[in-house]
Amino acid sequence: MTGFRGRGDNVALRRFGAIVEAAPDALLALDEDGTILAANAAAATLLGFSQEALIGMDQRSLLAAGSRNEVEQMFQLLLRQPQEQHPPREMSWLHRDGTEFSAEVAAALFPQPAPGDAPAETDAGPRLLLSVRSMAHRKTEDTNLRQAMSLLTATLESTADGILVISNDGRVAGFNDQFLTMWGIPPELMEGDSDEPVMRLIVEQVADLPAFMARLGELQDNPAAESHDVVDFKDGRTFERYSRPQRVGENIVGRVWSFRDVTPRRKAQEQAQQAMLDLAAQAEKLRTMAFQDPLTGLANRAVFNEALVGSLQEPRLKTVDVLLLDLDDFKEVNDILGHQAGDDMLIEVARRLRGCVPTADVVARLGGDEFVVLLTACPDADAIAECIVRCLHVPVTISGTVLRPRLSLGLASLGQDSVGPSELLRHADIAMYAAKAAGKNRFLRFHPDMMQALVQRTHMESGLQLAVPRGEITVDFQPIVSHRMGQVVQLEALARWDRGGERVPPSVFIPLAERTGLISEVGAEVMASAMVQLADWLSEDPSRSLAVNVSGVQLQEPDFAGTVLGLAEASGVAPYQLVLEVTESVFFDADCSLINQLSTLRDAGARVALDDFGTGYSSLGRLQDLPVDTVKIDKTFVSMVRTGNERLPILSSMINMAHSLGLTVTAEGIETPAQADYLTALECDSLQGFLFSLPEPGERLAHALDHAEEALNALKGR
Repeated sequence: MTGFRGRGDNVALRRFGAIVEAAPDALLALDEDGTILAANAAAATLLGFSQEALIGMDQRSLLAAGSRNEVEQMFQLLLRQPQEQHPPREMSWLHRDGTEFSAEVAAALFPQPAPGDAPAETDAGPRLLLSVRSMAHRKTEDTNLRQAMSLLTATLESTADGILVISNDGRVAGFNDQFLTMWGIPPELMEGDSDEPVMRLIVEQVADLPAFMARLGELQDNPAAESHDVVDFKDGRTFERYSRPQRVGENIVGRVWSFRDVTPRRKAQEQAQQAMLDLAAQAEKLRTMAFQDPLTGLANRAVFNEALVGSLQEPRLKTVDVLLLDLDDFKEVNDILGHQAGDDMLIEVARRLRGCVPTADVVARLGGDEFVVLLTACPDADAIAECIVRCLHVPVTISGTVLRPRLSLGLASLGQDSVGPSELLRHADIAMYAAKAAGKNRFLRFHPDMMQALVQRTHMESGLQLAVPRGEITVDFQPIVSHRMGQVVQLEALARWDRGGERVPPSVFIPLAERTGLISEVGAEVMASAMVQLADWLSEDPSRSLAVNVSGVQLQEPDFAGTVLGLAEASGVAPYQLVLEVTESVFFDADCSLINQLSTLRDAGARVALDDFGTGYSSLGRLQDLPVDTVKIDKTFVSMVRTGNERLPILSSMINMAHSLGLTVTAEGIETPAQADYLTALECDSLQGFLFSLPEPGERLAHALDHAEEALNALKGR
């Protein structure tokens, strides 16, 4: 017969062949001893043998070593449990070419003959029918499935989003590691039987729990809905939360939650928003600064200039007055009390100034300690100026110190001669400087004669610039005596300017030199000349010394100490014979290099004297903090001694305090024997003044020394 091939030709095999020849699976009929009785075409194709070759083969020869007993086991199992359904088994088969492959094998007892068929003589015992299906296609499907699952897993684990899948019954159906990391959930909690610990951990972190739970309730009521919102955490983090239903076909089987950490983006947005707000605030601040002084809140120079120009162009205005004022000695407030105290005083002055001129067109701060007031159609500008000077001179407490602001004010008005805005402001400036020269703390109205004074001051400044090269700066010397030693112990070098046969007072040219920066050149000339002239006198007695006044401007020079020591070496003067006299204001300079300069000189042996002591802002208690060796009591205190019978505890306190700190004391301005005796009785170390000698030039030094010794001898004979 054609088709299914088998040994014998009984009815059962013919029926078997007719049914299964066309089956897609390989079918083998086995005798009870494992001999192949029949095989279909699919078996021949699968095993690589012809159907005829398969018949009579032992099925074990077609199986790999590890699977050769599998068929016998299946046969025995079927004999014992013929009515049970037995699952297929995977076995390793051998192809004709020797290659090994896996196949799934199902087995059944061979069917008994149908009723009416005569049994053949070959129908001996039970037979076994094997259905063999190659697993190559399944492995391909499994590989594809594993690859797809691997890709899905890799995608879920590599995403920055945390993924959570919840089934319809509320159970966790899936999640990725990022979800656990984002929520801080230990992996073992997800393996528990209850979701309550996980939920408790989640709700503990949420900032707005009612809103969080409300959204969950909304989605539970509407399973098909999608959701997108933001979850804020108590620790400042922010998550975007996405949710959509999980579908299998048309059925909703659960819900997928996706969480994305947008904290950096939220912070960046907040920072960008804050930056925009800051930018707007800065723009507003710049607009304000364009018209307003940032410290006092007054109008600034630009606003004043614009208002002044406008007022001078208004033909209906018959009077335009400019009041320019400058605080007197304001630098001392900054130097001694600090710049914050200076700012506080400027704010207070601005407040008072506004109160004095409520009807002013403009009250402005031009810069520094300079203010200006613009008045139009004012009936009495002089009265306003006087009121300003009086009102601002009221005491004010700044940084715990009571001060009385003093100011010099210049008033300029639009007269019959038309002038421009800059010229009118210049007139007020000239009048203000004239008020300072007249004694300060007052106002003066501009007068054309003041222009001449300005010209003279300018002329003097230009002349001072040439004074040193022309040899116009000279030195006078005034003796300083020790009553106890009965001799001159020190000479103070005093700068003099002889210009065109006339002597310019030091009170005039020294401030001018400091203001113009020429003091360094003038000071160096005085110091060098004094050392050269006194070198011989100093070498005669090591106890003698030379005192030279030093400005704070000089001390700000980086190599001032080196310059002084260089001059001393060049002239043959020992550094320990030098005394540098400074005012106490230099110790309040913010530049610490100034103190370093004095320390360098002291380390070399020079001494430092505190000049005009008692006239500044400091107290006796501050002496212990200052790098000084001597204090010089100002002549204003000495002048209080008239008869010698006065009780002046301030003088005794100064001397006793200085001595207790290891300092020596010199009294300036001694003009009478009574003053000399009084200070000597207080154990003042040295005395200086006209009683002993006027300042004399170098060529009259011998005369000055003789006069000082005569005065000392006269005091001893009293």
